[in-house]
Amino acid sequence: MIEHVLPGRVVTECAYDDEEHPGEGLFPQERELVARAVESRRREFTTVRRLARRALGRLGRSPAPILPNRRGAPQWPPGVVGSMTHCTGYRAAAVSSVAESAAVSIDAEPDAPLPAGVLETVTLPSERALLAGLGRRRPDIAWDRMYFSAKESVFKAWYPLTGRELDFDEAEIAFDAAAGTFSARLLVPGPVVGGRSVPVFPGRWHADRGLLVTAVHLPPPPAA
Repeated sequence: MIEHVLPGRVVTECAYDDEEHPGEGLFPQERELVARAVESRRREFTTVRRLARRALGRLGRSPAPILPNRRGAPQWPPGVVGSMTHCTGYRAAAVSSVAESAAVSIDAEPDAPLPAGVLETVTLPSERALLAGLGRRRPDIAWDRMYFSAKESVFKAWYPLTGRELDFDEAEIAFDAAAGTFSARLLVPGPVVGGRSVPVFPGRWHADRGLLVTAVHLPPPPAA
């Protein structure tokens, strides 16, 4: 699914189930991170890293540990940008060289409504005003969950570029229900890429198999 929302220059790998033998195939540093985790957490952690290493291999990169930073974001090898995601029934990784992409981010969620009270936390009043119209155009999609997923993708693109947190109310998202795209207008100064501020993150979304996926891709800065 994730390949539907990213350009061909981004390498993607996905799985709809966990591979057997959770913990096998991890580097010692990774295995230590989930040593006390429940089995389901170890399985998803292991599978998504296997997928990421498979994608990195397609970029010509040797296997290496993929460890989280203090915020939990994966630390990629030098010269690589990427993202990982997992939810019930889906795991995915996406990577690209910095020559091809300034930022890559992905998120997957179940196509089901958010728990009560969460919508007001993750969306702006202007975004909630658009939900009814989106629902009329595509009533088969849980648009409140789609907003959550898109905000997660925006944060995953923002954080590596800035090293700062981005709150849910600091980006305003508008979806195109027909085109499968969205636009995230940053309500704080945007990150600087190639000497230019980026005020809007372009994104794509896709729904299938009871899942929602969103992605943000920023192209590299133009050559001098």
